[in-house]
Amino acid sequence: MNRDTVISIAKGIAIILMVVAHAEAPGWLCKFIFEFHMPLFFITAGYFFSLKYLNDEATFVKKRVKGLYWPFVKWSVFFLIIHNWMFDIGILNERFGNETGGVTHPYTCHQIQQNLWHIFTAMGGYDQFLCGAFWFFRGLFVASILYLIIYKVVLHVLPEKRANAAPYLICLIMLLLCAWKTYEGLKIITLVQGGYRDLMGCFFFGCGFIFRQYAGQYRQFIGRHYAALWTTILFAVIVFLFSKYLTANMNWRSTFVQFLSLPIPALLGFLMTYNISLWLDRHEGRLKQFLVYTGNNTLNIFIFHIVAYKVVSLLKIWYYGLDIRQIGCHMVIHEYSQQDLFWILYTIAGVGLPLGCTWLSRKIKERVRGYKASSGSRPQ
Repeated sequence: MNRDTVISIAKGIAIILMVVAHAEAPGWLCKFIFEFHMPLFFITAGYFFSLKYLNDEATFVKKRVKGLYWPFVKWSVFFLIIHNWMFDIGILNERFGNETGGVTHPYTCHQIQQNLWHIFTAMGGYDQFLCGAFWFFRGLFVASILYLIIYKVVLHVLPEKRANAAPYLICLIMLLLCAWKTYEGLKIITLVQGGYRDLMGCFFFGCGFIFRQYAGQYRQFIGRHYAALWTTILFAVIVFLFSKYLTANMNWRSTFVQFLSLPIPALLGFLMTYNISLWLDRHEGRLKQFLVYTGNNTLNIFIFHIVAYKVVSLLKIWYYGLDIRQIGCHMVIHEYSQQDLFWILYTIAGVGLPLGCTWLSRKIKERVRGYKASSGSRPQ
């Protein structure tokens, strides 16, 4: 069994759940999803962390820059450039906005320049209404590099015979820092949004690294005596109870109580998703292929799902006869959202359009490369 495929399936499920939640699905479902879907991405990232990077920091940082910082900068700048144009063509407006009534405005020349600096220097300044999920890039970038730094420091402090305790000590340190931060309402002023997501991301990143050490034993356990079924149901029930009575997520403004409520459902939600992914991995077919492809292309869904929603918003405006300016709602049109099933169409568009464009662009690139190769091999 290919463990990478299992993790790809888990990431595919998680990104679909993210799109569902952003599409304003029924409230109980959104609360359930928010308990674990973002921690899952940090856990799966930590799953692939290797101790070899402790002595090859440059390679690790380069990978993080290439895989997280550069895509963030590239697409943040792109959406910054088209921000005012979105007002000109009606995609954004100053009448309709988010659920709380907040709206966005055209940028002045000074604001554009300030946001540009913010994008490059702090991984902030992105368009909130078109790039609402971009905080994740900064969160994972900071969390992963922070984990590497703390790991090296802890190994330097611990006796050599206690080195195996380092991953557990790091997770404990991050939990204590988050507890202190949320209890006192503190902020890391050098990190956009105060740093809570980054610190909790580092904790979950560490959990992913620890889980990998026991993944083989875990798979053997749940593979016996229907353990996969009853543990999955048990984990789902616990996560649901947390979502109903102790709701929490990776909100940057989380309170101390919300912090206390997050780790258990987040970790159990990951195990629930991992169990389902293991089962799906054993069944070859279109569903597995789709989820693996989705999990391997989560980046493009993160970037473009909000823009893809606009296609369905046009359909909803036509169906209900709404003001055309409601296409500017963030992330989807809020009117009737808890009464109809448009969230399903939003989900299909939010996942399907980015994936379809990804597949098409790669096919075009392959054709171009093939054409260039065949042209170059022809005799002169």
